[in-house]
Amino acid sequence: MEAKGYTRDGTVDLHGRPVLATKTGKWKACAFLVGYEAFERMSFYGIASNLVNYLTTQLHEDTVSSVRNVNNWSGSVWMTPILGAYIADSYMGRFWTFTVSSLIYVMGMVLLTTVVSLKSLKPTCTNGVCNKASTSQISLFYVALYTIAIGAGGTKPNISTLGADQFDDFNPHEKELKESFFNWWMFSSFLGALVATLGLVYIQENLGWGLGYGIPTIGLLLSLFIFYIGTPIYRHKVRNTKSPARDMIRVPIAAFKNRKLQLPNDPSDLYEFEMQHYTSSGKRQVHHTTIFRFLDKAAIKDGNLDPSISSPCTVTQVEEAKLVLGMILIWLVTLIPSTIWAQINTLFVKQGTTLDRSLSPDFRIPAASLGSFVTLSMLISVPMYDRYFVPFMRQRTGNSRGITLLQRLGIGFLIQVIAIAVAYAVEVRRIHVIKVNHIVGPKEIVPMSIFWLLPQYVLLGIADVFNAIGLLEFFYDQSPQDMQSLGTTFFTSGIGVGNFLNSFLVTMVDKITGKDRGKSWIGNNLNASHLDYYYGFLLVISGINLGAFLWASSKYIYKKEIVDDNECCLPIEVKALDKSPLGLQV
Repeated sequence: MEAKGYTRDGTVDLHGRPVLATKTGKWKACAFLVGYEAFERMSFYGIASNLVNYLTTQLHEDTVSSVRNVNNWSGSVWMTPILGAYIADSYMGRFWTFTVSSLIYVMGMVLLTTVVSLKSLKPTCTNGVCNKASTSQISLFYVALYTIAIGAGGTKPNISTLGADQFDDFNPHEKELKESFFNWWMFSSFLGALVATLGLVYIQENLGWGLGYGIPTIGLLLSLFIFYIGTPIYRHKVRNTKSPARDMIRVPIAAFKNRKLQLPNDPSDLYEFEMQHYTSSGKRQVHHTTIFRFLDKAAIKDGNLDPSISSPCTVTQVEEAKLVLGMILIWLVTLIPSTIWAQINTLFVKQGTTLDRSLSPDFRIPAASLGSFVTLSMLISVPMYDRYFVPFMRQRTGNSRGITLLQRLGIGFLIQVIAIAVAYAVEVRRIHVIKVNHIVGPKEIVPMSIFWLLPQYVLLGIADVFNAIGLLEFFYDQSPQDMQSLGTTFFTSGIGVGNFLNSFLVTMVDKITGKDRGKSWIGNNLNASHLDYYYGFLLVISGINLGAFLWASSKYIYKKEIVDDNECCLPIEVKALDKSPLGLQV
């Protein structure tokens, strides 16, 4: 295969035929995928960045309800990829799962544009007094939103994974290109978000919500056209296991059945296929590690006491189960950072609506447009990270990525803690200005520029260059070979749970602090609330979570794969915060 110029990783075309390395994949294929990602992110952020304002100004929901509903929808968008990835890895493959899901996504966008455009589907107002939205109006709006969430479930985990599949890990040159892939993939995502937060938000508030949602709908249709143009040069991974999730579940079951057996002192005495099996099947052997030793009992050779099981689990199967457990540990400490990120499209926006947004006597900046500075800081930081920071650190650490994946996450989480500390300080300042100027009304403008919020947006943007991109790359890189679509859903589900967690926190804080007619921290009137207390609470839990992350990362052992019998492996004790290479990944 290799002598004839085919890819070494066994990738095929859409018809299952081996593909030539020179004519397929790499960045020429990714260009079409990146084009789709930019337009899709424009559509998503065109909705998400200003949804809280639509709910309060058009459907007349209160602050807590609107924040909760935005978080619940955003959480669903980021959680449904679990199902989409499972279907792709176990049944349909990435390309066809994406194809079906993208049609559902477009249907949702068309329905949403229709709902916000027709007057009969929106509440009516008379002399400045607006009626509440009817049950049918609310139902149609949320049906459209959650149709989009279902569609995103099949597109989000598979499009980025399909992009990463365009690079052959067995080709040193392509492997080097792949190390920059996720940086530039997220760059295109940020570009789409920038267009949404700068252009679409302004159009929605000044030219109409129908036009503001119609433009990204057309953009999404255009992006699908771009995606399918590239079909002949896409590479597709062959599924080596029919149901990788089922094989994963088998490991703890077998380990439990063998719990009374003694583990051998030498790991080489555990059950494993010969290297030739992996070479011929295209699957990679994973090196044994000492973490989660209790699972090793699933690979005891004489432990197969149940005649219904044909053979013990292999060391590779056990190690893949260990990888998933390790990723779950890291996933848990990403939930609080995702909760902080959820503030960008919710409380930060509502906070901005209370401030002076005038740039001239005739122009006011939409509060949600300040989110563009998150994107701008990302767009500036990604090239600097990839072109300057990585080469600089590579010379000092010997790591091809400059720093390890978990070091990258740690830096991002630290910057995020600083960002929420700045948000707390700015809110303290806003409350001080409110008291000095005796402001009490919910619609009174605080004589304080909205650009006071700028530092927290910029810091969160810089933090995302480290933790958002780092998380996507980490979960793809560390996932078992046949579960990489499902593996990337660790990234999306973390954001989803973070949104649900923020929804829960906002609801509980409002109930607890507002009971017995108390002064709620997050009331409908933010000028008479204590948002600073809530930000202070987030700051405390973020600091605690950073400590938990440092502990979890110190326990994590990176994946080490073996290509052939002559290939040596890195030491087993490769820890997250060491300045050593990440693991054998060729």
